[in-house]
Amino acid sequence: MPKMKTKSSAKKRFRLTGSGKVRANVAFKRHCLSAKSAKMKRQARGTFIIAEADTPSIKRHFLPYGA
Repeated sequence: MPKMKTKSSAKKRFRLTGSGKVRANVAFKRHCLSAKSAKMKRQARGTFIIAEADTPSIKRHFLPYGA
């Protein structure tokens, strides 16, 4: 079997934690920030863990080798 390719878009958006969970950036923080509350901007500052239901499909289809 040849190697599977990692999706280039997924390489830029997701990364795996040491325990195998998928970490991603928070959305809605690029522009029009004056209309968003301080709480929303503060909570969107870092990253978050993808839901357990979505993790297997991301790892299987987009990150086969844990890029």
